[in-house]
Amino acid sequence: MKIHATAQVAPGAELADTVEVGPYCIVGAGAKLGPGVVLRPHVVIDGQTEIGEGCEVHPFALLGASPQHAAYKPGDPVRLVIGKRNLIREQVTFHGGSTVGRGVTRIGDNGTFYVGAHVGHDCIVGDHVTMTNAATLGGHVVLGDYVIMGGLSAIQQRSRVGRHAFIGGLAAVNSDVIPYGMVWGNHATLEGLNLVGLKRRGFSREQINALRAGFRALFGDREGPFRERLDAVADAFSESAEVLEIIEFIRAEPQRPLVMPGRGAAGAG
Repeated sequence: MKIHATAQVAPGAELADTVEVGPYCIVGAGAKLGPGVVLRPHVVIDGQTEIGEGCEVHPFALLGASPQHAAYKPGDPVRLVIGKRNLIREQVTFHGGSTVGRGVTRIGDNGTFYVGAHVGHDCIVGDHVTMTNAATLGGHVVLGDYVIMGGLSAIQQRSRVGRHAFIGGLAAVNSDVIPYGMVWGNHATLEGLNLVGLKRRGFSREQINALRAGFRALFGDREGPFRERLDAVADAFSESAEVLEIIEFIRAEPQRPLVMPGRGAAGAG
């Protein structure tokens, strides 16, 4: 264990033997740092915060701070759980869970969080997520695996974003984003599928073609009730796990609004 002489580690904090704590870091009594965790200078770890193996945290990050919620009272339990092998760059903020929410904020494994990214209280962030500079999650957001958020994009509290979705830079997202979807704009509209991401992650031509056809059937022809189209697409693409994932995502929270295509934006490209 390497703890710089200027760092402050509170009694009660649990640090694995291979942890490195840089100059002027502050590690609170509720911290648990796994093997190989590296804290660069001026990092603050607050609240009941667990950081998994192999995470690297850069200067001026604040992890586990109290939630930005009017109902929060000093002394309420604040819990943050961060998975393994996350890269957390400068000035990133992760807030702990609130007593009016899940009680915990969870970050998955193998994520990349660039300068100034923010995860609000009670969020659930999946694995292999990328949040670029100043990307922001309001409270209670659920972010699926492999989601990419462009710079200065923001997602409104309680929204859901499905796996493999892409959020364009400067996008303001105020509704749910389907798995594999690509959105941008203020307010964001659904512009198609995240085809570049799907190809990079090894999805086959057959999988992508099924997604494109299912997307067009669901969002391209907007005649008739949306729920009827949903049922029809579920039947027509019953052998496509990816299309069914979109259907189940929508059905799981049927009262939630969706980010929908803008006028003339019903393609799947």
